Amino acid sequence: MKKHLTPLVLTIILLIALSACTKPASTPPPATATINFENIYEQATGTALAQPEIAPVEVDTTGEEESLSAPEEAAASTNTPVPEPTSTMVPISAYEVPASYTLHTGEFPYCLARRFNINQDSLLALNNLSINAQLPAGYTLKIPQSAGPFFGQRALRSHPVSYTVLANDTFYSIACLFGDVDPRAIAVANGMDVSASLSAGKVIQIP
Repeated sequence: MKKHLTPLVLTIILLIALSACTKPASTPPPATATINFENIYEQATGTALAQPEIAPVEVDTTGEEESLSAPEEAAASTNTPVPEPTSTMVPISAYEVPASYTLHTGEFPYCLARRFNINQDSLLALNNLSINAQLPAGYTLKIPQSAGPFFGQRALRSHPVSYTVLANDTFYSIACLFGDVDPRAIAVANGMDVSASLSAGKVIQIP
């Protein structure tokens, strides 16, 4: 009996051993990945250093300036220039020397002698006046026609110039302040009549 069991036991043991050999090997546990931070830092910094510098981009604004200036030039070209007012002033020499003249407020013999460019002594002698004669407005003087020119400086103030009217000023009295200017020329230069009243503070032009 023992002789018959021995081969059977051996056969069973052999089969068990063979079945154990044919089983697939168990899968080993996955290896844990290790992160090398030093390598990552070196790669990151090396990449950053290796990147080329980006040159600043220059923007050409010439075209923009031209495009902006073109409308301005076009607008300027369409503006119609305003002509400056032209004066219709009559030159002093255009006024004839009258044979007689009636004084206005603020006028006196020397004023007329400068205005008409006549010798002051001849004017006084023709009218039997002294150098210090005080004549009222409305007094009529004879004006010599063949007397020589005024002796001395005719212009008392430089002109043309602006003048601010004072109280009681008239074109006649203002003309006497400047000497060689005719009151009619001042009135015409300001577009007014020579007999017009002047307000204090008004600025007028002296030709």
